[in-house]
Amino acid sequence: MEILYAIIVGIVQGLTEFLPISSTAHMTIVAKLIGGNYFSDPKIWTASMATIQLGTMLSLLFYFRNELLALSKSFARENIFSLPRNIANQSYNSRLGWAIGFGSIPIFVIGYLLKDFIESDATKSLFSIALALIIVAVFMLIAEVTGKFAKTIDKITFFDAILIGLAQTLALFPGVSRSGATITAGLFLGYRREDSARFSFLLSIPAVLVSGVYEFISNYHNITKEQIIFVLIATFFAFISGIFAISFLLKYLQKKSTLVFIVYRFLLGIIILLWLV
Repeated sequence: MEILYAIIVGIVQGLTEFLPISSTAHMTIVAKLIGGNYFSDPKIWTASMATIQLGTMLSLLFYFRNELLALSKSFARENIFSLPRNIANQSYNSRLGWAIGFGSIPIFVIGYLLKDFIESDATKSLFSIALALIIVAVFMLIAEVTGKFAKTIDKITFFDAILIGLAQTLALFPGVSRSGATITAGLFLGYRREDSARFSFLLSIPAVLVSGVYEFISNYHNITKEQIIFVLIATFFAFISGIFAISFLLKYLQKKSTLVFIVYRFLLGIIILLWLV
């Protein structure tokens, strides 16, 4: 039964990490439904989720492997192995690397400052998750109505990258959704849906990698052998399902809006609130 639970957790994590519906919200719900055997301690719960997210990060690295390789080569060639040029005059891949770097600053700073609060029980309540699901859905709807959908990722500015990075910090609170916050920010700034999603995914790599490694190193000694096996199985299935979710969303947003995710967030938030009554 434990293996089945691990598979379910991994699949849910992989699918919901990239869809704008909040992976942490779904993982919190799944953990409460499964029981407290694996996630009874808030710090171990946070560490386990961060580690399982490494599976989804690997799916990002796999899916964008060619793009990331080209980005790394251009960035190194233009900034490390030669005299740096004005960033504005650098190639698209190099500028994208800078944009990801600048956009990642807010999540590292705010994540560090709010670490203890994020790991506490205060951020794990179903009530706060339900409110976050609904509130972000409202902003997603506004972005869909007001967005111009004209800018492409090759035109992204450092100012826009930082604003989207600030939006990413909202994902520190369960129910918000990393992709939901960053894609919505991209839409508000006038970017096309698929370009907003693409930059959202690329921007998430540094944060997910660092948080996953840090939390695992900090808390692995508190996790039992049984829990480690559970996390490893869940991480593998998160990797597989994550690849599917990335591919699906990028293709979906080329032709359709985020309305289906907005409706889903509203319904899930309302269902949770009714459940708590």
